[in-house]
Amino acid sequence: MTDPTSLEARVRDSFDRQATMALIGARLAYVGKGEVTLELPFDARLTQQHGFLHAGISSTLMDTAAGYAAYTLMPAEAEVLTVEFKVNLLRPAKGALFQATGRVLKPGRSLMVVEARLVAAEAPDRPLALLNATMMVVLDRPDVAPASKL
Repeated sequence: MTDPTSLEARVRDSFDRQATMALIGARLAYVGKGEVTLELPFDARLTQQHGFLHAGISSTLMDTAAGYAAYTLMPAEAEVLTVEFKVNLLRPAKGALFQATGRVLKPGRSLMVVEARLVAAEAPDRPLALLNATMMVVLDRPDVAPASKL
């Protein structure tokens, strides 16, 4: 694997190509081996009819955090794709700043099992949602090449 500095640069470069993350205003807050945290400030445009962060946005944020957590343990030439995920919405997602942390539970050569947890920064011990996912290590697939930078 590459050194931590180039690992973070590789993750940040890939994250910067995520049009969806740019659209919703998410940022990459932390990159470590097997763990990534994303942050998303509250934005009323991302809420559902009761003013809570929409479940689709919560799921998207956690899926991305989980995917990049897996990506940190993959070979430098690999890409990552989500195979499946399950989300538990534990309580209404309200807060000023949301944090989604993805952690690898079981690394593998072709599949990785990952979890992600969504919290409001002001109440980090009270998870809003949990995600369990399987991520695929993608090698030698020209049809899964990185998109050009936005």
